[in-house]
Amino acid sequence: MSEREQSTTRLSRVAERSSARSSRAASPAPAAASPSGTTRNGARTERPAATSGQAPAAKTVRRPRRARLRLTQVDAWSVMKTSFLLSIAMGIVTVVAVAIVWTVLGAAGVWDSLNNTIQTVMGNDFRIQDYVGTGRVLGFTMLVAVVDVVLITAIATLGAFLYNLSATLLGGIEVTLTEDN
Repeated sequence: MSEREQSTTRLSRVAERSSARSSRAASPAPAAASPSGTTRNGARTERPAATSGQAPAAKTVRRPRRARLRLTQVDAWSVMKTSFLLSIAMGIVTVVAVAIVWTVLGAAGVWDSLNNTIQTVMGNDFRIQDYVGTGRVLGFTMLVAVVDVVLITAIATLGAFLYNLSATLLGGIEVTLTEDN
């Protein structure tokens, strides 16, 4: 039996046990309450005060269901697609942020101030935009963004393979899911 079939079988067994527990908890059969106020399945009972001539009825308070699952395998293809899309979004955000910062610096007069300071110190005609102009900076930023897309996608996919390998040896991550009241 392959790993995927084993994990599917385990998940279906957990789901069957969970549904069996919930059907037992929700069944209308009367539960025998102990003197401590709990039933056999652990649900608490409340006993309202008896009214004239009526027998007290036990009211079952339903506890939230819990399911304990193990994450034993991560699909590497899904991780690669997701990390690729997220890294492209991060690359676009990086390019837009650099363009905005560069525009704000130009509008604030930082480049003119740097040009004046360097001209005063060196005594010759100097323009910083000739060396670090907007076109060069955005081009470099785009190059870095493309390299980041490739690296982040490769590292995330490698991480998925390594997680699958370690989960095979160690059993994976155990997660407990509970139902809201």
